[in-house]
Amino acid sequence: MSGVQTIRVGEDEGDQRLDRWLKKKFPQLGQIAIEKLCRTGQLRIDGGRVKPATRIEAGQEVRIPPLPDTAPAPARASRPLGPRVSDGDQQMIQAAVLWKDDHIIALNKPPGLPSQGGSGQGDRHVDGLTTALMFGYKDRPKLVHRLDKDTSGVLLLARTDRIARALSEAFRSRTTRKIYWAAVAGVPHPRMGTIRFGLVKGGGGRGDNEKMIAVHPRDIDATEGAKRATTDYAVLDALGTRASWCALVPITGRTHQLRAHMAELGHPIVGDGKYGGSGQENLGDGWGAQLGGEISKKLHLHARSLSFDHPITKKRITLTAPLPDHMARTWKTLGWHENDVPDDPFADVE
Repeated sequence: MSGVQTIRVGEDEGDQRLDRWLKKKFPQLGQIAIEKLCRTGQLRIDGGRVKPATRIEAGQEVRIPPLPDTAPAPARASRPLGPRVSDGDQQMIQAAVLWKDDHIIALNKPPGLPSQGGSGQGDRHVDGLTTALMFGYKDRPKLVHRLDKDTSGVLLLARTDRIARALSEAFRSRTTRKIYWAAVAGVPHPRMGTIRFGLVKGGGGRGDNEKMIAVHPRDIDATEGAKRATTDYAVLDALGTRASWCALVPITGRTHQLRAHMAELGHPIVGDGKYGGSGQENLGDGWGAQLGGEISKKLHLHARSLSFDHPITKKRITLTAPLPDHMARTWKTLGWHENDVPDDPFADVE
């Protein structure tokens, strides 16, 4: 084991990544070891913290902590950390990273990609792609909540078991705040309100294929399997009486809650073939989940923002995800502009 060293970058060694420079000088160092030394602050340049991709310059002084004389013996073969991820899927899921630090990774989940495997979901899902999101950590990040397959937007993963437990508890105790954006058929009246219909599994399907049935609040206790569900909604803009842009906040987190609630209100989410009728075109009467014309038939539901208390720093973090392509095109066609509405339209409501 060597002692602490300070090495000056040579005149012919500048303008290259720190990790590549280190591997040339210390062949026993692997990428994971370099990631850890940077993350823990043991590697420094001119006294400052660095990342593996930091580019070094001639004349800089690099602090090297004590290093082993040889590379560690290769570990015995063990089961893979997860399924193999293709190059295309690796690029896709890494491009979806919205924000990350040493504890949490946030994705802007693409529509059509399931959060987890299950009945009818196939073997391509976020949980199966997390080996591409390790970024030098020894373990795969863990999902702490989920979004429906066809819903896009902010999705959190924890990089350690400790953070996974903390975030899971935050979701259970409802200290997180999720705001969804949706295009819906017609214009809800009143333009701001709360939906309190319970939900019960309707049968005839499994997993995400199972349709939820709305139950009037007065009948929830008498309906076997029914669970209470609450959604706040607010109309942000409208296209006459034909369609509107709504913000939705799920106070509870039931399966298909937002989709079933908006349909029960008489204003299904655009593109929702399950709850709005795949063949029903909106003729201006407030019903029908297809607007026709140039409007995509994909589901128009997006987890726009998520706020939570960081388990380590305790700071309130708010993450915002850009609209997916099909919704962005709809917003452009209908003349709706993201910057024209408040981040949280419910903030000043008592």
